[in-house]
Amino acid sequence: MKIVKRILIILAIIIAVPLIVALFVKKEYTIVREITINKPKQAVFDYIKLLKNQDNYSKWMKMDPNAKKTYTGTDGTVGFVSAWESTNKDVGAGSQTIASIKEGDRIDIDLHFLKPFEGKAKAYMSTEDAAGQTKVKWGFDGAMPYPMNIMLLSDKMCNMIGDDLQTGLNNLKALLEK
Repeated sequence: MKIVKRILIILAIIIAVPLIVALFVKKEYTIVREITINKPKQAVFDYIKLLKNQDNYSKWMKMDPNAKKTYTGTDGTVGFVSAWESTNKDVGAGSQTIASIKEGDRIDIDLHFLKPFEGKAKAYMSTEDAAGQTKVKWGFDGAMPYPMNIMLLSDKMCNMIGDDLQTGLNNLKALLEK
């Protein structure tokens, strides 16, 4: 009987410690990657403000070229919605909506993930003149609910998303510099 009691106490501690730690871990995260493209700023911005063009450079969109996509509104304008649904679990389903545009400088996007998990996040792409070239930043802001936020103690998730953003930026650079 003492052994069973000790095992139950140890199990309770193993479960309780991560839950207590998660109470003190941040829930929000920000990931930003950037690249310099040898093209004028306006030409780069005119390309990235069209969400349909992400099919040509975004790692996520390239993972399943056969994903079902639907569009609502006028691409490159506030309110445009690009939705996707894929049987590939790494692509899942969701939508992105253009939340705001500062013409020539920045596009803000609201993301709504449905599969493989429900969630919301914000992303943006910005352009900055860099002596005839263009510095492009791609940022991603999100939050992990308690107790899943304990995963933010490790940079693994943020690094994975950051690597995917960088792959997309590298693809964008190669595409626009052809």
